Amino acid sequence: MAIETIGFGGGCHWCTEAVFAVLKGVGRVEQGFIRSEPPDDGWSEAVRLGFDPAEIDREVLIEVHLRTHASMSDHSMRGKYRSAVYVTGEAQGEAVRESLDRLQAGFEWLLVTRVLPLVAFRASEERFQNYHVKQAGGPFCTRYIDPKLDRLRVEFAAHVR
Repeated sequence: MAIETIGFGGGCHWCTEAVFAVLKGVGRVEQGFIRSEPPDDGWSEAVRLGFDPAEIDREVLIEVHLRTHASMSDHSMRGKYRSAVYVTGEAQGEAVRESLDRLQAGFEWLLVTRVLPLVAFRASEERFQNYHVKQAGGPFCTRYIDPKLDRLRVEFAAHVR
């Protein structure tokens, strides 16, 4: 099994972690902060994950990401919540750009999600890891995370554990 590493950022990393953790083929989800190259070298909330491309296609992961955060909004918090797919090499970057081009047709507005090199990753504090599991039923989870997971169970049912 060849595990591929990729990063996703866009909204709160508590939500992003919960979304990817329920997908078949995703074996590792690390919640924290990612930085890229200048001018995107400030730390931004994100997840780094390992997945098995034989079990889940990278393009499915990208579409899940686009549909579970504000991927069409260039809002003022984009420094802290940079909408990005963080890649680990040029070949992966080119494949992600091609996927974004194909997926754009399924969105009403222009996607703001960027493809950036994954330069560094820093994990969140342990108390925030697996937030959705540790805080299940809490106000943040019921308001923000649970609706995203409900959407996944409907729109991506074949990929949810």
